[in-house]
Amino acid sequence: MSKSLKRVRAALTEAGLAVDIRETDNARTALDAANAVGCTVDQIAKSIIFRGEQTGEAILFLTAGGNRVCAHKAAQAAGEPLGKADADLVRTQTGFAIGGVAPVGHLSPVSAFLDPRLAEFDTIWAAAGTPRHVFSISPDALLKLTGAISAEFTE
Repeated sequence: MSKSLKRVRAALTEAGLAVDIRETDNARTALDAANAVGCTVDQIAKSIIFRGEQTGEAILFLTAGGNRVCAHKAAQAAGEPLGKADADLVRTQTGFAIGGVAPVGHLSPVSAFLDPRLAEFDTIWAAAGTPRHVFSISPDALLKLTGAISAEFTE
């Protein structure tokens, strides 16, 4: 088991959540993940990382799989201009490689925002630290666990 997957499992267990972590052939895209677990694409919580231009910190936007983050709205939600987060920033601050960024189990605390579309479902799925692993969770539990703020930041 990879270190990343172990961190995600530990974070979920520590929070008292009994979740379903599944290994798939490929969950690199929201569509691939949805097909692998048999849900709609919008039930996939994509982890999109931006770099805060003022703070230099990684900022996480959890969005429904069919939605796209609007950079302008995301910057308004974050309260600072946003730039592209490179692979080094993502790995250093979250501990995950791009393509497998989980919403939990980060190496450093990360500010997070949640797409309200995700709250329309009883169960959503998110990356579990690798491009092949996903876990199921309720939107409320994810909101609580990540400390995310529900905000409109999609196109």
